[in-house]
Amino acid sequence: MPVFHYQAVAASGETRTGQLEGPDQQAVVKQLQAQGLIPLSVESGIRGFSLQQLLQMKVGGGQGLSEARLLGFTRQLAALMQAGIALDRALQIMHRVTDDPELREVISPIQEGVRRGQSLSAVLDEQNVGFSGFYISMVQAAEVSGDLGQGLTTLANYLERSKGLRDQVTSALIYPVILLLVSAFSLIIILTYVVPQFEQLFSDMGRALPLSTQVVIGVAQFLRDYLPLILVLILVAFFYWRYLLTQPAFSLRWDKRKLSLPLLGGLIQRIETARFSRSLGTLVRGGVPLLRALGIAQETLSNRWLGEAVGGAASSLKEGRHLAAPLLATGAFPALAMQMIQVGEETGQLEEMLLKVADVYDQEVATAIQRMLAILTPALIVTLGVIIAGIIMSILVAIMSINQIPL
Repeated sequence: MPVFHYQAVAASGETRTGQLEGPDQQAVVKQLQAQGLIPLSVESGIRGFSLQQLLQMKVGGGQGLSEARLLGFTRQLAALMQAGIALDRALQIMHRVTDDPELREVISPIQEGVRRGQSLSAVLDEQNVGFSGFYISMVQAAEVSGDLGQGLTTLANYLERSKGLRDQVTSALIYPVILLLVSAFSLIIILTYVVPQFEQLFSDMGRALPLSTQVVIGVAQFLRDYLPLILVLILVAFFYWRYLLTQPAFSLRWDKRKLSLPLLGGLIQRIETARFSRSLGTLVRGGVPLLRALGIAQETLSNRWLGEAVGGAASSLKEGRHLAAPLLATGAFPALAMQMIQVGEETGQLEEMLLKVADVYDQEVATAIQRMLAILTPALIVTLGVIIAGIIMSILVAIMSINQIPL
């Protein structure tokens, strides 16, 4: 069975670490709870450098919370709070047991603020290390409800699902990007090093080369002469594009245009729909008023065009109208999602329906990624094969024509 390294706290506050065997992490958690321990972390493998530690590393140093570090902080604090440990004591335990110096620096001012009598949400709002408005609103709603432990657990579940969706998209794009970079590098090597080896041979032929060979040699000479300039132009274009994206009007037009792109547009729309629905549903379930929750959920959208659509729906909501109708009228979100939300409004189960929409579109994203990879990866391989085959054939045609020269 797999071995899991655990870090847990006893009822007395004593920290314990060790290893347990189990079929999965959930089984190990249950073993620890059966022993009267509060699990803080359960990681596969032996103690040492782990993938989680790699994800928590922050390039360039400095205080801050990565996505993995924020999830770990929330999950650990929720576990301690649900075990009945006071907030101050829970933060003290986390500060003592963590082996992450940056996380320890984040916990210290939070603990100090709590000891001064401030609420957790107020202390988090003072920190500038990655606690978003969504996060703070969820904590504040949990404080008002009187069950901070459950609120933090709900928040941790949201962060885990959001991270899983983002990791899924990132992992799916790694292979096509690597394939594209390797293809470009291979073509540059062939055109700037391999093809020029034949130029002297072809120049001694004393006859016109086939058109395909002339094209290949011309492209090779152009790359050899202007490759540094091309790289500089690409770099300049990249930074200019990033500058354009900082302009609100251009960014809005580009975000709208992205939604109509083949393959990619549908994927972006599904991802944003899942993110918006889960954010809004989690906030409403946590007790945040709908209008305020809508404004916070709007900030979680990375597409400005969709954000503008949500802003328009918020204005309609202020006038006493429903949420789904104005969103459906914009055409920005999928009709199925809006119909499901409308049913949730009519039945008084809006938060449940929003979370169902998120689950549906999480699955839609997985399906869309599989379809995209099923088309994109073979297309890249075939394109690279055709280009390389064309270069080789153009060289072979020129070499074969040498044998036709009369002696």
